[in-house]
Amino acid sequence: MSDRLIINLSFLTQRPTGHTVYAQNVIPHLKSLNPTLLISEAALPDWKSKHPELDLQGVPSNLNPDYGKNGHIRRLLWTQFRLPKYCKKQSGSKQSGSKQSSKNRSGNLLFSPIPEIPLYSRIPSIITLYDFIPYRFFKPRTPLYRYYQHYIPRVLNQCKHIITISEATANDAMEFCGISADKITVIPLAYDDSNFRFLDLPTQNYVLYLGRPDIYKNLDRALRAFAQVPNHQDYEFWIAGPNDPRYTPVIEAIAWDLGIKIKILDYVPYRELPILINHAIALVFPSLWEGFGLPILESMACGTPVITSNTSSMPEVAGDAAILVDPTNVGEIASAIGSVINSNDVRRELRDRGLKRVKQFSWNTTGKLTAEVIASRTSTPLSPQ
Repeated sequence: MSDRLIINLSFLTQRPTGHTVYAQNVIPHLKSLNPTLLISEAALPDWKSKHPELDLQGVPSNLNPDYGKNGHIRRLLWTQFRLPKYCKKQSGSKQSGSKQSSKNRSGNLLFSPIPEIPLYSRIPSIITLYDFIPYRFFKPRTPLYRYYQHYIPRVLNQCKHIITISEATANDAMEFCGISADKITVIPLAYDDSNFRFLDLPTQNYVLYLGRPDIYKNLDRALRAFAQVPNHQDYEFWIAGPNDPRYTPVIEAIAWDLGIKIKILDYVPYRELPILINHAIALVFPSLWEGFGLPILESMACGTPVITSNTSSMPEVAGDAAILVDPTNVGEIASAIGSVINSNDVRRELRDRGLKRVKQFSWNTTGKLTAEVIASRTSTPLSPQ
């Protein structure tokens, strides 16, 4: 008797960030569970070429963040009304090729690497939860706030088990949604050590921020702090991440008013990121809140000093390998930037600590732990890979 594992990957994007990076690195470690992957038609050829051993089934391609808000709405509707049919179809197709009777089948288990499942369905589900940032920082009338206020609590209460990427996110699930601790397993993210590594490149005259320019990312205070560094005119502040018409013009206006040099790079291709990071004097990442903070790991893996916040998950990731600052204290951020810019010894110390720290994180470990969580909640044995 065995459960059939179905993995919903309808959210995969063509520009790998966040959830897509997570899925690309974790899913290959679940192949011993013989899953069926529901994956967008656009991503299907690439996945088939890289993972021919996996059972891949195509779903519509317009359900992911590449299609903005409309993509999200379509995915929610697809998840609610079409995904159960896919699960039933997969169960039927597997049973038709088997001599076992349906009485000996325990059905399907759905793993969703994002917190979205068919509500009020009988399909047992395991989800991955990243953060509650919209709940903390978005206005009540915004769509994402409502999504977290009304939809996410129902998902968390209905699903069989929850994987969170940090203790901070686990605590938020318990605080905001009343989820019990025994329903949560914390499995940290990791980084791609084949891509992000120390290249020993010459340091150039810029500090770097990686990510979106959303308000909670605290870029306004980061720029004001940079302007307080006495010799900041000799350096530039580079911002690498998707432009947002709501926030990017505000950031440009702040930099203009402060008289500082900034460079906005928009989205940087994955393979080019390590070069950008290796050349930077430091990563400045004083976010007000993060579910994990993957740029911290990626920068430490490149030997680039990290300045980040002392709140939420960021100390979990950085440990003693970064300068931790109060993200609301502009003077404290400025002092940290100045110490890294003006001291070879500080940079060298942070580089060495960072390169040592990242050895504690690997996708191999994250993937194996995820497989163990899923296997322990099914009747499918976890075979050696």
